[in-house]
Amino acid sequence: MLGGLTGLTDPKGTDWGEQMLNKVASQTIRHLFTQSESVEVFVRCYPSSKLLQGSIDSFSMSGRGLLIRKDFAVEKMSFETDAVAIDFSSVLSGKLKLKQPTQAVAQVVLTEEGINRAFTAELVRKRLLNLSDPKLTEISGGQPVSFTDVKIQLLQGNHLHLVAQADIGSGDVVPLKMTLSVGIERRRRVSFKNPKIEIEEIPEAQQKVSQALSIALVEILDNMVDLDRFDLDGVKMRLNRLETEGNKLIFSGYAEIERIPRSG
Repeated sequence: MLGGLTGLTDPKGTDWGEQMLNKVASQTIRHLFTQSESVEVFVRCYPSSKLLQGSIDSFSMSGRGLLIRKDFAVEKMSFETDAVAIDFSSVLSGKLKLKQPTQAVAQVVLTEEGINRAFTAELVRKRLLNLSDPKLTEISGGQPVSFTDVKIQLLQGNHLHLVAQADIGSGDVVPLKMTLSVGIERRRRVSFKNPKIEIEEIPEAQQKVSQALSIALVEILDNMVDLDRFDLDGVKMRLNRLETEGNKLIFSGYAEIERIPRSG
């Protein structure tokens, strides 16, 4: 094994040290996801003798068809680091451990379908059901309010169209329809702003309540998607850019990696 780590190559010119690293890293990363269509990991370490000192040139991952925490679908996720210091003994035991924190350039691609699926996840639903905030109960006449059947359609120019139902108790259900902008705040929070409520499509008797509840829902969403709540163990995502492209929502930024996350 050590002979392979210090310079032997296969017929394709791939260093044996890199091969072992790629295998260990692929197994480690793949286990982070509930489901994955494909996960490709590339570790560069030349010459392989540097691995004995725990030094590698770069580390990159590209995954497709990923499922995080059983409910959060990601069409594509990729990241790439510069030079990284790792614990060589951990590689020999089939694991990958960092000697010190590192940063990676990252990109995450979500689809319209995946985002709508996320609205059915328990982690999201519990923040939308049976809400008794005074701002809401004042609208509903004292009853808890639940927002259900939330669906979005991605639009050009970082906008989206949203429809939902608001259950205000006593069997009263109010339809909500609006277009709003989506952006980034403080590099870690996805913001929802500037709602244009489509009142004309709501029954006249419900228009006033629909408008008030639509504004309340936007405020809830605006405070919901904080990346710190969704971080993998040892990894923090920070966003520099967000853009809508067809039925995809693309995030670009970087990941602060303190340690390789434990599988969950």
